Amino acid sequence: MIQAVLFDMDGILCDSELFYMEGTLAQMRGFGYTGPEEKVWSVIGTTMDVTYQILYELLDGKIPVSQLKETNERYFEEHPCNYREIRFEGVKEVLSDLKNRGFLLACCSSSPLKTVRQALQEMEIEEYFDYIQSGEEIENPKPAPDIYRMAAEELHVSAEECIVYEDSEVGIRSGKSAGMYVIAREDSRFKQDQSGADVLVQDIREMEKILLKEYEYETSN
Repeated sequence: MIQAVLFDMDGILCDSELFYMEGTLAQMRGFGYTGPEEKVWSVIGTTMDVTYQILYELLDGKIPVSQLKETNERYFEEHPCNYREIRFEGVKEVLSDLKNRGFLLACCSSSPLKTVRQALQEMEIEEYFDYIQSGEEIENPKPAPDIYRMAAEELHVSAEECIVYEDSEVGIRSGKSAGMYVIAREDSRFKQDQSGADVLVQDIREMEKILLKEYEYETSN
């Protein structure tokens, strides 16, 4: 029986992938990057350490990682994300409904923990989560299964009792490697390979319908 729903954040609870990709690409163009946008999109779902390494390699090692980090942090301080404004429709309502039904909820994001908590607070949804974790705090971040396995352990449930809601290729791989059923929000904008997910949905409301159908089936037996 499904007892817990483990959520990614960026691209799942809010449409932040577009915001961050536009900002990251602007920085890369400023550094002289002339390659395809698709290669920059490969940072989606990764921790900041991995992101900086990918960008460093795309720039042929010409810009130090320390400079990439400093530039990125300054850029987004000057261009802050309004998480409340980009929260996906239906997110707050679905989280509230799932919580009322007795499901355990976790947010498992590759973003820094400070950013995750700030975003959840601004979206007015932090209270719904029983567990919040950042990939920056995990020795082996996504696509390794560690962050989802840790969430299951903290919630005292098995992998078979969890559903993961993801969007990125690395996130989907992480959930599947953890032995969990993965539902992915379909998004073709950034050429993410979502074929590894068990099922694709259009939004969080469709995800909940699938979850409740499975839940009702299990509880009827």
